[in-house]
Amino acid sequence: MNTRTLSRVSLLACLVLVPALAQAHPGHGTATFGLGILHPFTGLDHLLVMLAIGLWAAQLGGRLRWAVPSSFVLLMLVGAGLAAQNGALAADLGPVEQGIAASVVVCGLLLAFAVRLAAPACVAIAGGFALLHGYVHAAEGPGQTYLAAYVAGFTLSTAALHAAGFGIAVCLARGNHRHALRWTGTAVALCGAALLTT
Repeated sequence: MNTRTLSRVSLLACLVLVPALAQAHPGHGTATFGLGILHPFTGLDHLLVMLAIGLWAAQLGGRLRWAVPSSFVLLMLVGAGLAAQNGALAADLGPVEQGIAASVVVCGLLLAFAVRLAAPACVAIAGGFALLHGYVHAAEGPGQTYLAAYVAGFTLSTAALHAAGFGIAVCLARGNHRHALRWTGTAVALCGAALLTT
């Protein structure tokens, strides 16, 4: 393992450990930030899509390496704002949750078939899924009082998951394992199909 790979693994490990550190400090705001960081890791649907967006961005290459994950993060914040404005509750999320499960299937298929669309279409797909995920994140959050800290937490972990997916794809490409990315996409799509039927 070279120094660059080791530093990347160390950074990812630190990001995973942040929630425990954040919750070790007193104060609801700080604890809520930690819960926000944890939230994308607590649902398989969120975790798979956020990793898949990073994988797909690497597969697309060019300017879309940045545009696709950036649009996801920005539109996720818009979705969270919509949920906060509408006073959304976790109990009312049935159709949105189905949309999120469908986003897992679509992200998997995009990877499995190495789909390359025009840049606006790629950004729109990522952004559309992000609206759903942001909406659910906020609706399942702590309410208005500590919402900003919670949103900051899940935004940070979302960006970290995108970066992790991107890094995995780059490593696979360097190791001449590009086919593994397609198999990964197939597995993600199958997981999404399972989530849709449960």
